[in-house]
Amino acid sequence: MDNIAIDLLWLRPGKVGGTEFYIRNLLDGFVQLDRPFRFTLLVSKDNRETFEHYAKDERITLLEANVVSANIAGRILWQFFFQNRLLRKNGLRQCFIPVYCRPLFNGGITYINTIHDIQAAHFPEYHPFHEIAYSKLCWWLDAKLSKKIITTTNYVKSDVAKRYKIREDKIEVLNIPAMVNLNETALFENVSRKFHIADGEYYYTVAQMIPHKNLETLIRVMAQLKQRETNLPKRLLVSGISGNASDSVKNLIKENQLEDIVTLTGFISNEERNTLYRHCKAFLFPSIFEGFGMPPVEAMAFGAVVIATDRTSIPEVTQGKANYVDDPFDTEAWIRMMEAPVNRNDEFDFSVYSRPYLAEKYMDFLQENL
Repeated sequence: MDNIAIDLLWLRPGKVGGTEFYIRNLLDGFVQLDRPFRFTLLVSKDNRETFEHYAKDERITLLEANVVSANIAGRILWQFFFQNRLLRKNGLRQCFIPVYCRPLFNGGITYINTIHDIQAAHFPEYHPFHEIAYSKLCWWLDAKLSKKIITTTNYVKSDVAKRYKIREDKIEVLNIPAMVNLNETALFENVSRKFHIADGEYYYTVAQMIPHKNLETLIRVMAQLKQRETNLPKRLLVSGISGNASDSVKNLIKENQLEDIVTLTGFISNEERNTLYRHCKAFLFPSIFEGFGMPPVEAMAFGAVVIATDRTSIPEVTQGKANYVDDPFDTEAWIRMMEAPVNRNDEFDFSVYSRPYLAEKYMDFLQENL
């Protein structure tokens, strides 16, 4: 059986969001499979330690490149011009890259890439020029040089195929293993005390503070609720790392005097996040663009009522079982939906996002195409 390289040079632990969750869940799923395979994980000097435990499986080895992942420019240049040589030197001719970046040429290597979304093409105003240029170059290289492309939703498949004029049979849709450990929770009494909340008396969302996540709309919703006589909770918790919309979100909270109503938790543990999912009145997801969008699926797994937009991939990944707001920017539309949401989680097929199921699907695909 051929040895397949998995390129992990792009992974800066704790800094790349959902893509790290994606590949680590896949790797965890692979080692649980009862079938033969051979993987070589291409790691960097500064992320190797976080992958060492996988080498305990005799089917997996590590290959360290002379790269520091935190040095993004250096990593990109090394990948462009030296990665193929290292792979060939170590007898590797097939490589799966679970993100869009790749070398400038195939150099005797067969590549499969995952494109999670092409958000920077839709919202260039949210990205610096060099980031847009690099992304567009890599997407073009994926389209023209990679043997196959994986997308995690049909929405992204259609988006990529249309923009880069790719035959749809070159693109395979394989979901993200988005299921969370339902036993990985904290005591609610501790979380309640920390954030000053009561069971079922707060709304919750998880998002990085970047413009297309549309968090400002939720702040305006809470400002409206503050002014009204209503039974709806007047409390919102927002978890996630900061981004280039951080200042505008914080300023909006301050302008509307919502410091006691809206809490920005910052990064929190999985245990605390999962507990907040389980005990919220509803999980609100105002994003206007997602290639996949894991938080609504995670929230539904913990039994939360989900209210989300109907944009891009969100109805697809939530299987049409969430509550959808037609106009993501209309605060009154959000409030109307918050007054009478429906919980259809019992109709949701969570098995399609399970780690074992998707590990088998990915393994079949990689072994058939590399």
